Amino acid sequence: MEEITFRPNLSFLSQEDKEKIHRAVLKVLSEIGMKVHHDEALALLTDAGCAVQDDGMVKIAEELVLKSIDSAPDNIAIYDREANQVMDLGGHRSYFGTGSDLIYSLESRTMQRHPCVLDDVARAARVADAMPNLDFIMSFAHPSDVAAHRAYLHSFQAMAANSVKPIVCTAVDRSDLDQIWEIARTLRNGEEKLRAKPYCIYYGEPVSPLQHAVESVDKLLFCAEKSMPVIYSPAPLAGSTAPMTIAGHVAQGLAECFCGLVIHQLKTKGAPFIMGVGPAVLDMATAQCSYNAPEYLLAYIAIVEMSHFYNLPNWGYAGTTDSQIPDEQATFEAGLLTFIAEMAGSNLNHDVGYLDFGRTGSLDMIVILNEVIDQVRRLYRGIPVNDDMLALDVIKEVGADGNFLVHRHTLEHLQSTQWRPRLISRLGYDKWQATGSTSLLQRAQQKLQQVLQEHQPVPISPEKAKEIQKRVDQFK
Repeated sequence: MEEITFRPNLSFLSQEDKEKIHRAVLKVLSEIGMKVHHDEALALLTDAGCAVQDDGMVKIAEELVLKSIDSAPDNIAIYDREANQVMDLGGHRSYFGTGSDLIYSLESRTMQRHPCVLDDVARAARVADAMPNLDFIMSFAHPSDVAAHRAYLHSFQAMAANSVKPIVCTAVDRSDLDQIWEIARTLRNGEEKLRAKPYCIYYGEPVSPLQHAVESVDKLLFCAEKSMPVIYSPAPLAGSTAPMTIAGHVAQGLAECFCGLVIHQLKTKGAPFIMGVGPAVLDMATAQCSYNAPEYLLAYIAIVEMSHFYNLPNWGYAGTTDSQIPDEQATFEAGLLTFIAEMAGSNLNHDVGYLDFGRTGSLDMIVILNEVIDQVRRLYRGIPVNDDMLALDVIKEVGADGNFLVHRHTLEHLQSTQWRPRLISRLGYDKWQATGSTSLLQRAQQKLQQVLQEHQPVPISPEKAKEIQKRVDQFK
């Protein structure tokens, strides 16, 4: 029996480092403060004893921050559209999914990009639905053929219709988020069932540096009221809206996140909250916002480590590249980030398939990264060490003159030990040449076309689909 007693763990911070960052976070909140542009949130903070200035600048006492961290759940169970539990967010468990709101989509066959439309949302959801190593979905595309204030609602409808997997959604404001929640309630057959078995997670952000806009806080409070799992993840840009230094970048981002956590927990103690920071880096040579610079990776690992320090579920990143097409750079960068996410124990990792600094999406990259995630997960399973695995009796049996090829021990452990690729080539040159001399990208393109032609997601019942359509049509 395979028994793992030790799991790999990627770490860049000592315990002392984590304590220093923690103290810096508390000082930002208690001594520097945050500007909150929301009357109800300011009232909650005032009632909790915070110092609130006339301009909305709030200083939050260390005790209240620690109390809020303690009251937030350390594990959040997430269910798919059919009410099957598919994720446990917390600890070192890692899950992977697509990202949202891309402006362009890259055509598989031509490598030309086009402005995203609603059909791109549906196609990405269907492809992700067919990929066994993608655990949740986001819209991938921001549809340019839909009115801006309706885009997120239409995207949610398209995702739900084309995949059974849990959805991480975005919204313009409280009104369309409310309709998204109502659609999820319809799919779950009632509010209490949705609260008990959450199907969708809302993703929101404050505004760096140190600002919490009305719309951001409004949606945060809505999620607290409904017990809808919420991500509140600032995206401070190192060298622009955050300090250039990695430690300062991380400390400011965590402080901004925890300001949201305090407001959220004051509204509804124990409501599900997912912490995170998107620690993007401003490249001073190109003025590009890099998703894959080494400084970004270091800050990201630090944030994941701090989530374990606080014992809170975290929002993470995987499968992104700054390359413009699915080339060698893309596979390296996206693979490295995916490896880091798994080995560091990041929980909810989005943006699989992102290209070009988060502006363009590639379905081919989703297919490739499905295989990358599978192999990385094999690595994270670690090395079981026990009498059966050490195989001393087998070594003695085979001896110096035998071989292990026909031994029953080899057959018993073949499938559990050897990872088997589906896209990556393990053929010798002659066999590879005989099968078409294809590249990884070409094989991914073939797989993508097969999925688009053949995969059919589990349908929504006609009655529920009709009710959802009516709700979308009536939204103004």
